[in-house]
Amino acid sequence: MRFMSIVSSAQSGPPTPELMEAMGKLADREIKAGRMLDMGGLMPLATGARVSIAGGQVSVVDGPFVEAKEVIGGYAIFEFQNKEEAVAAAVEFMQLHKEFMPGWEGTCEVRAFAGP
Repeated sequence: MRFMSIVSSAQSGPPTPELMEAMGKLADREIKAGRMLDMGGLMPLATGARVSIAGGQVSVVDGPFVEAKEVIGGYAIFEFQNKEEAVAAAVEFMQLHKEFMPGWEGTCEVRAFAGP
C-alpha cells in the first residue's frame, strides 16, 4: 500500500542543521530499504500561488497568504504493508523533530493512496 506523509506546522523557518542531518539519515535508510519512493520539502508560502474557483470564476493569488494558519512543509511517499507501518514511520520522523528542534510543534498526517 502506498502512503503519503504530509508535515505541517504553524511555525515558520527552516529545520536546524542537526535535524536536516538526522532526516537525511532516516531518508537514506528508508530509500535503501525500498520503502520511501519520493520526498521533498516545500519552499515558503511567499514563493507560491493559489488558484481558486469562487462564484464561477478562476482566480490566482500570489503568496504569501495572510490567512494561512498552518503550512505544509514537506511530504514523503512510502510503500508499506499496512497503516500501522506508516504510522510507526511518522512517529519516528516526528521524534526527530522533538529531539533536534525542541519547542517545534507540528503534525504529520498519514494518508493512504486511493488505488494501486
